This record gives sequence, C-alpha cells and structure tokens, in this order.
Amino acid sequence: MGDDFIEPLVETENYAVVRGTDEDGVVIYQVELPNLTLYFDPEEWREFVALITAAAEEE
Repeated sequence: MGDDFIEPLVETENYAVVRGTDEDGVVIYQVELPNLTLYFDPEEWREFVALITAAAEEE
C-alpha cells in the first residue's frame, strides 16, 4: 500500500480496517487480522461489507 494516504477507519484490540491508496492512487481497503491481511479495491470492499453484514443479520 502506498504511503501517500492511509486512514484508519476502525480498530479493536485484535482487528483493524484502514483505507489507503496504492502507488497508482487507487483506493484500497485493508483488513488486518492477527495472522492475515486482506486487501480490497472499492468494488470488492462493497461486496465484502455486504457479505459480512448479511452474515451478521443471520445471528
């Protein structure tokens, strides 16, 4: 992820989500888990958020 722009969106003791830009200026969402980091472009991010939201509604 490029160092031009990094914005923490939310974090807990064990997890974090940040938004930043790559070398080409494209927005990237980064989900940091204890042993895994996931990267999403904006379209993938919207789909991932919809997936997690739907899963949470099933509880």
